[in-house]
Amino acid sequence: MTAAVFFGCAFIAFGPAFSLFIFTIAKDPLRVIILIAGAFFWLVSLLLSSLVWFIATKATNAQDLTLQKNLLIFGSIFSVILQEVFRFAYYRLLRKANEGLAAISEEDGPPLSVREMAYVAGLGFGIMSGAFSMINTLSDSLGPGTVGMFGDSQYYFITSALMTLALTMLHTFWGVVFFEGCERKRWWVIAVVLCVHLMVFSLSLLNPFYVGSILPVYAIMLLMAVWAFFSSGGSLHNITLLWTCRKSNTETSS
Repeated sequence: MTAAVFFGCAFIAFGPAFSLFIFTIAKDPLRVIILIAGAFFWLVSLLLSSLVWFIATKATNAQDLTLQKNLLIFGSIFSVILQEVFRFAYYRLLRKANEGLAAISEEDGPPLSVREMAYVAGLGFGIMSGAFSMINTLSDSLGPGTVGMFGDSQYYFITSALMTLALTMLHTFWGVVFFEGCERKRWWVIAVVLCVHLMVFSLSLLNPFYVGSILPVYAIMLLMAVWAFFSSGGSLHNITLLWTCRKSNTETSS
């Protein structure tokens, strides 16, 4: 049973991200490098925010549980802000690197567009974020022990996997929208991404009231997916063409 929970939650949490990596990134070495670098930037932001939280906890009274809880919330909020700061720093780095690659490239334009880099960088942020969110939970799912034996929720593992999936996809969508906002100098877009990120974090504090956290998070994810679709150049006309092509292919095959 523990193995089934482990593999089931792992596939739920990382299956979509792994599929995106295999089908859209793995064949292009430059995209792989950008994804790994994006994961590294997220990791550095987590390291710095963890360091600030650690210093704050050591400088205060460890016996004051209310204070320690507030420091944990402060550390999480600071981590969210720092993640977006590092996302902006990574955008600036990729922009400079892309300009340099375009200068030495034999082709007319840069090897990757800003929208492609935004998608790959966002997925890198999401994969690393999901790995840190879920790795300890997956380790605990292998046992020993039974979830819910002492009155706790039996849906802890499955809801953790669903939340990790949502965060991974959200980071991808945030990356696309964020980079587009930077390109067009629409600073309000960056502010919205930061606010939505903080909102998702706030909703996670509702756990173990999982219905109150997962449903709004997935609603936000769908809205961000639509926004990212249009930010990356999508349109209703594209959807119409896709539907028409699929319909014509079905009629032809039948």
